[in-house]
Amino acid sequence: MLYESAFQKPRQAKALLKKLEALSLATGPIRLMEICGTHTMAIAQTGIKSLLPKNIELLSGPGCPVCVTPANVIDEVLRLSSDPHRIIASYGDLLRVPGSHRQDTLWHRKAMGAHILSVYSPMDALEAAKAHPEKEVLFLGVGFETTAPGTAACILEAARQGIRNFFVLSLLKQTPPALRALIEAPDFKVSGFLCPGHVAAVTGSRAFKFLPEDYALPAVISGFEAGDLLASVFKLTQMIADRQPALYNEYIRLVKDEGNPAAQAMIRQVFGPGDSVWRGLGSVAKSGLRIRSAYADFDGARRFGFAPKETEAIPGCRCAEIIRGVLSPWQCPLFKTTCTPKDPVGPCMVSSEGACAAAYKYSE
Repeated sequence: MLYESAFQKPRQAKALLKKLEALSLATGPIRLMEICGTHTMAIAQTGIKSLLPKNIELLSGPGCPVCVTPANVIDEVLRLSSDPHRIIASYGDLLRVPGSHRQDTLWHRKAMGAHILSVYSPMDALEAAKAHPEKEVLFLGVGFETTAPGTAACILEAARQGIRNFFVLSLLKQTPPALRALIEAPDFKVSGFLCPGHVAAVTGSRAFKFLPEDYALPAVISGFEAGDLLASVFKLTQMIADRQPALYNEYIRLVKDEGNPAAQAMIRQVFGPGDSVWRGLGSVAKSGLRIRSAYADFDGARRFGFAPKETEAIPGCRCAEIIRGVLSPWQCPLFKTTCTPKDPVGPCMVSSEGACAAAYKYSE
């Protein structure tokens, strides 16, 4: 296996890099994109970019769920947080993302007296609802296919227990429709994709077959160790050099072709597809997950009239272009000057999986 030779045997990894150097002479300049926030951080942490031939460029795509949440959605969530009878609960990164006004975040609202709760899972929010029956608890369900089963399970548990003060605002998104929108954009310039191993563990590898079949783009489902990444970049470069685009599952120790049927069934039971707005991509048809009418009693969007207004992102922030791979973090005029992890302007610097946060922390 490529993974074993690249990760478990350093000498063979060095040999693989030499082969990659030779392959790159046949491909010319190529741009490979990962679409997973964990990949973004793993690539930065391992220093993979510094080992690759100069004509192989690695880009970060729309793989960070916090980063692709638009500013106007955050603005609307901030509005909902103003009710003193409501608790807003979500993962820590999302609570630090500003809307259309800098430093106006859920954490800032908490300091001003709003009831904001940082949780590790939706079940923590459900427990908060049980502990505070006098308040409405709204969980902000952000994430991709990876976190959708847990959110679905939480709604099912709330229904089973008859909890009536618990609600979910589904900000969940699906990866394949967004990739189609990205590829069909006029400024798309990517040679191949490192596909997200965590997402594919749920959806199955077959969810990404459309990349070579519909767009003639090579794709590799990759793990997260240094050897995974090196082996995946090598396989992508090999397919590009041979002009034989295909889908290759490098992460076979976790990802199966059929994925996780139980998780998929739970998602289908609770959610249905709906249009969703992505930062950098705009509205993407059927890329979101909406709570089905059978569970409308737990739907925060219906309960609270969730209706984001058109707003602009903070001036100067280039997260939208960075998410599409059009710009690197270093090309944003705010990067490392106005925008830092201690005082972030855009979500790509806020999130622990953001491209700007990775570039800043590891000085890419």
